Amino acid sequence: QVQLVESGGGLVQAGGSLRLSCAASGRTFSTYAMGWFRQAPGKEREFVAAISWSGGSTYNADSVKGRFTISRDNAKNTVYLQMNSLKPEDTAVYYCAASFTTAQRMGIMPPRNVDYWGQGTQVTVSS
Repeated sequence: QVQLVESGGGLVQAGGSLRLSCAASGRTFSTYAMGWFRQAPGKEREFVAAISWSGGSTYNADSVKGRFTISRDNAKNTVYLQMNSLKPEDTAVYYCAASFTTAQRMGIMPPRNVDYWGQGTQVTVSS
C-alpha cells in the first residue's frame, strides 16, 4: 500500500516557476514508478511526467518537454516536479501517481490503470 500527499501548488504568473512535491508512505516506495498527471476543468486527466523506480529513466509529455523536470529522492520517499516557464494552459489540478511499471509505460497507459493516486494540488497560471 502506498499513500501519496502532494504539496507546492499555488498561483503564479505566466513565465514563472513552481515546484510540486509528493510525499509517499509505504515501505515499497522505491519499487514503484512515480508520475504526475493533471486535470483541467472539463477535461480528462492527462499524463505529465514519470520517473522509474531508480530515477534513472524519465518520460515527459510533449507539452511539457524542456519546461518540466521530474525527480525523486528514495531516501526521503519523495518525488518532485519542477515546473518552469509556466503557461496559462498549465492550469490544472496536479495529481501524484504511483504504479508498479516503467516510466514509459506510465506515460502511455490509461490513467485508470494507475495503482495509487494522491489527492491533488491546484496550480493556477495567470496571464
